[in-house]
Amino acid sequence: MPETLQLSNPAPLTTLTEDEILFRDNVRQFADDKIRPLAKEMDEKAVFDHGLIEQFFQLGLMGIEIPEQYGGAGGKFFEAILAVEECSRADASAGVIVDVQNTLVVNAILRWANEDQKKRYLPKMAADTLGAYALSEAGSGSDAFALQTKAELKGGDYVLNGRKLWITNGKEAGLFILFATIDASKGYKGITAFLIEKNFPGFTVGKKEDKLGIRASSTCELILEDCRVPKENVLGEAGKGYKIAIETLNEGRIGIGAQMLGVARGAWECAAKYAQERKQFGKPISEFQGIQFQIAQMATEIEAARLMVYNAARMKDAGVDFVKEAAMTKLFTSQVAERVTSLAIEVYGGYGFTKDYPVEKYWRDSKIGKIYEGTSNMQLATIAKLVMGK
Repeated sequence: MPETLQLSNPAPLTTLTEDEILFRDNVRQFADDKIRPLAKEMDEKAVFDHGLIEQFFQLGLMGIEIPEQYGGAGGKFFEAILAVEECSRADASAGVIVDVQNTLVVNAILRWANEDQKKRYLPKMAADTLGAYALSEAGSGSDAFALQTKAELKGGDYVLNGRKLWITNGKEAGLFILFATIDASKGYKGITAFLIEKNFPGFTVGKKEDKLGIRASSTCELILEDCRVPKENVLGEAGKGYKIAIETLNEGRIGIGAQMLGVARGAWECAAKYAQERKQFGKPISEFQGIQFQIAQMATEIEAARLMVYNAARMKDAGVDFVKEAAMTKLFTSQVAERVTSLAIEVYGGYGFTKDYPVEKYWRDSKIGKIYEGTSNMQLATIAKLVMGK
């Protein structure tokens, strides 16, 4: 990874610094050269190429914000967002792997872990260990704090029992930030976050889901049967897991925004290129005003989405409150991605409906944007509360 992650104060919203442009272009080139050629096969097999993950680590994409003292790149949140966008432009599954690692797992450890935990885990996260964020359960989706996984302190260990569902990176991850309740009578104030290693006794990765989109990204069940977790692996404070969950997901929503921005850009680029190649009635379909208007509408919405993503990321780096902007970003970008990818299929016509062309995959990959890390309705509820002061 080039030394482009040492950045000064945030640049104006609509511009990137020279270092940011160089970083973005490097990731874009890597995505075009290494990710894109594998995207179709990984989607069909529903397996992410392990060698590609190794290259993510070698390039420093998995520890962008990890300080250099722990082996990371010492960069900012904004670079992580650029990396997610560019990877997602080539393949949304690649984007979400980079996203979860940086915006959820690494961010949570940087903010909430004690020094001993940072020394134990951050060098691994920068070098070779993929992370996962385990909050959801069968009866605990939007109502995240209705989780049933329990943790009981026995001697120097907590003993955990329960199941987690829909955990991204579940198959490949070596470290999990997992949420359980130590006292159900306290409601959300009993929720505690734990750092769980894959080889801890009693911890098992279960079924891998067969999904509509982001198929190469593993989404798995986690099973805890008397899983023993050392007391020193509590992240933050016991009973304060709800705070870690809420605040980390606020940052993660900007990451999902970047992912959806990348998906929309990838689909638009394909459609714009195809419109100039496909001929009907003796001329390229790009010369027909109806197609021109579709391409223009898509480009306008993508630009608006980009400004929202970059603004929210800049706000996070600047240390100002970004909760409303993060919710708006995730809501809007997921809508844009779904609309743009659908229009891209229409530009291709019948060909767009086949798997011989890339746009149907972009459309399938876009749908998850309205669901994970907070559904669109949950984002609307958050936005309404903040703009109405209720």
